[in-house]
Amino acid sequence: MNITTTDYHTAGEPFRIVTGGLPPVPGDSVAERRAIAIGAGGTATSPRRSALDDVRRLLTREPRGHAGMYGGFVVPADDGEADFGVLFWHKDGYSTACGHGTMALGAWAVDTGQVPAPEDGTALVRIDVPSGRVTATVHRRGGRTTAVTFRNVPTRVLARKVELATSRGPVAVDLAHSGAVYASLPAGALGLAVAPEQLPELTAAGREIRAALEEHPELAEYRDGVYGVILYDELPDTPAGPHQRNVTVFADGQIDRSPCGSGTSARLALLADEGTLRPEQTLRHDSIIGTVFTGRVREQRPDGAITEVTGSAHRTGEHRFVLDSDDTLGAGFLL
Repeated sequence: MNITTTDYHTAGEPFRIVTGGLPPVPGDSVAERRAIAIGAGGTATSPRRSALDDVRRLLTREPRGHAGMYGGFVVPADDGEADFGVLFWHKDGYSTACGHGTMALGAWAVDTGQVPAPEDGTALVRIDVPSGRVTATVHRRGGRTTAVTFRNVPTRVLARKVELATSRGPVAVDLAHSGAVYASLPAGALGLAVAPEQLPELTAAGREIRAALEEHPELAEYRDGVYGVILYDELPDTPAGPHQRNVTVFADGQIDRSPCGSGTSARLALLADEGTLRPEQTLRHDSIIGTVFTGRVREQRPDGAITEVTGSAHRTGEHRFVLDSDDTLGAGFLL
């Protein structure tokens, strides 16, 4: 196996873009390709083994990756209106949405000349993802990419104050769908704070809440269930609007190092719904490592809130990964 990638990070969260060595990815749309990648009888967090999934495993497992790795397979767009499509993946399987990945892909498409861009100004990159069509507006100055704004599919508030029993006592969570389903609650409701030294407890709480929501009737129509649990702290408002710090626990206990792009969309819709975020205001959304996204609700439509989230994406390297036929570790391992 011989795989080439270009790696980025968006506000600290990795995104590994596969640029060569992929086996064929069949399907007529990005959503269909994701279903085929998961395989008959597989699930989003437990896909069936295949030649394609072996690449995901190789790139997310040690010694070539790690349990926090994230990335994407670039595939054809659904039609000629988009620049390309992408299948998002993580250590456990395949997601339907990824805001930080969309930002990284926008920067990559412009930085590599796949999408023309001015020296100064903006370029629009249209990307088909499993949840729909999203856009990345790439901001440029002096021939360099300085920021990327991710415009998501419509975000819908699904339910407020859903009561759950946890090992830390009863809590109430809010549910929103922003390309994937996110559950939100204050970390303080669990006696915790969003701080690196409390990460093991935060991770355990996120996994417990996701499991508790597995059979919830509000989520009956969503085959993948809850994708991420957002635990947040309220911080003093900035002159522009609300300010929160969060950690998003997604899939099977994976931690988003960034403020989470599609998770920020979920927070924006919920804050607007409760009146905490007014139309002219901007949310400052901090991550557990101190990096920042800013976000706004640009429009309220019958099918949900149209949100925009801005952050920065930087290239970290270009790689060629190989799998020696004599390597007894094969695709690797997770710790």
